[in-house]
Amino acid sequence: MRIICVDDEKLILNLTVSMCRELPQNPEVKGFSNSADALAYIRSYKVDIAIMDINMPDMSGIVLAAKMKEINKNIAIIFLTGYSEYALDAISMHASGYLMKPVSMERLSAEIDYAMENIELHKSQPKNTNIFIRTFGRFDVLLNGEPVSFQRSKAKELLAYLVDRRGSMVSRATAFSVLWENRTYDRPMQKQFDVILRSLRATLQRYGISDIIEMKKGYIRVIPEKFDCDMYRFFDGNIDTVNSFHGEYMSEYSWASITEANMS
Repeated sequence: MRIICVDDEKLILNLTVSMCRELPQNPEVKGFSNSADALAYIRSYKVDIAIMDINMPDMSGIVLAAKMKEINKNIAIIFLTGYSEYALDAISMHASGYLMKPVSMERLSAEIDYAMENIELHKSQPKNTNIFIRTFGRFDVLLNGEPVSFQRSKAKELLAYLVDRRGSMVSRATAFSVLWENRTYDRPMQKQFDVILRSLRATLQRYGISDIIEMKKGYIRVIPEKFDCDMYRFFDGNIDTVNSFHGEYMSEYSWASITEANMS
């Protein structure tokens, strides 16, 4: 289990982090004093629970929670505040918990237990096991055990990058910079990217699995709930999957080395 704590008050942040580390679940805990660093972290790591001050100067906890949900819709949010008038805002955000300062260990533990129950309920929901995305070694998409054939290698690489982002929205410009590392995103290359995107959609439609990706307003992402994936199992802590990883992750793509380093 991975928990992050976000609070601009350093003493309260350190106390919250310390209390979380004493929880019986023995979680991995990271503390952040500003919102930008917290968001950057959850873009790279799967975070189960975020405990945050609801009233911060750089970005309110309500706004921060909404941004976190855009990155990882399953993250559990627990608000921490000394101001009870924010309770309705927390409820409207569908927060998993709401703690008043000062926080007791008993109350914190109870809120963590409640959040984890919801997380386990989500994990128990079945995925489409007909679709398996393999990232250990080389990247492949398997439908009923048979590999999906892509007409364009860049289309396959685009899907691989989206899988690597674990459901986070990726802008067209960012995806382009990954596929063509040293090219300018000018008009001709935007058209070339359109060709790759259409090819990817056509391939997925041909196999009847186009619902694994979502596109809106210049952004694209995979929908992790629509398929099974060894890398996702790895970061979920599946012991068999962790043991099956031998150090190679999407070996054909240089950009995958960052995630590979995080898995080692």
